[in-house]
Amino acid sequence: MTHFDFSAAAVAQLASLDAARALSEDVGAGDLTASLVDPHRRARARILARESAVICGAPWVEAALRQLDPQVQIHWLVHEGMPCLADQVVMEAEGSARALLTAERTALNFLQVLSAVATKTARYVDAVRGTKAKIVDTRKTLPGLRLAQKYAVRAGGGTPNRLGLYDAVLIKENHIAAAGGVTQVMRAATQVAAQAQFIELEVETLAQLEEGLAAGATMILLDNMDLPTMREAVRINNARAVLEISGGVTMDTVRELAETGVDRISIGTLTKDVKAVDFSMRLKEL
Repeated sequence: MTHFDFSAAAVAQLASLDAARALSEDVGAGDLTASLVDPHRRARARILARESAVICGAPWVEAALRQLDPQVQIHWLVHEGMPCLADQVVMEAEGSARALLTAERTALNFLQVLSAVATKTARYVDAVRGTKAKIVDTRKTLPGLRLAQKYAVRAGGGTPNRLGLYDAVLIKENHIAAAGGVTQVMRAATQVAAQAQFIELEVETLAQLEEGLAAGATMILLDNMDLPTMREAVRINNARAVLEISGGVTMDTVRELAETGVDRISIGTLTKDVKAVDFSMRLKEL
């Protein structure tokens, strides 16, 4: 549902901007250690996966390398969105030794974080396979990397949700309380409908669900309900609105949640609790 353009050109542009910002943060006025190496020396680099993962972040790796050596030659042995095994070489590059050394950490930082998001997403997607539930991300992203992380969710087979507060409406408990009730807040939401890709109402009880449906809600988030209540919510809804589950979803519970018949399961930990995939880069002089 996100408005972000996932075309190759748009992703390359995003990766270039992210890589430039990251290199500036890391390199500053210059890489003092790499300056010890002959500027004319060339090298070959190999990125090795230390654990199994879904590869994601190739555009960011390439942007980091090419911004320091526009002529660098890059060859991916495991392509974007595909699984790799532990101890497998996933990429080879050949170019300026200085550039490869300076870009190493920035390139690996992007690869390890985005592959972690894609890998976790893929595991959740596999866990609900055969049900109609889609795995959806949230706004619980690392500051400055929201678009990159949503790209990684997509690479792992998930569904990127709204980009921010500006492109969709999610009416939560505090909004309902401030507006005076479900009916009142739904009425107010129609005034911004043209600017929103969707309007979603969060409910905590079956009574709120019924009131929301009566008020015309077409997308409803069931927040922190137990399984029997979720099943009853699906029955009451009777396919009138898109139903989403949120709150406390884990790998141990996601299959059972999906089997209630909901349409979407949103999981903040896809992008919030990221355990980086372990990659290393090894250089060899040419």
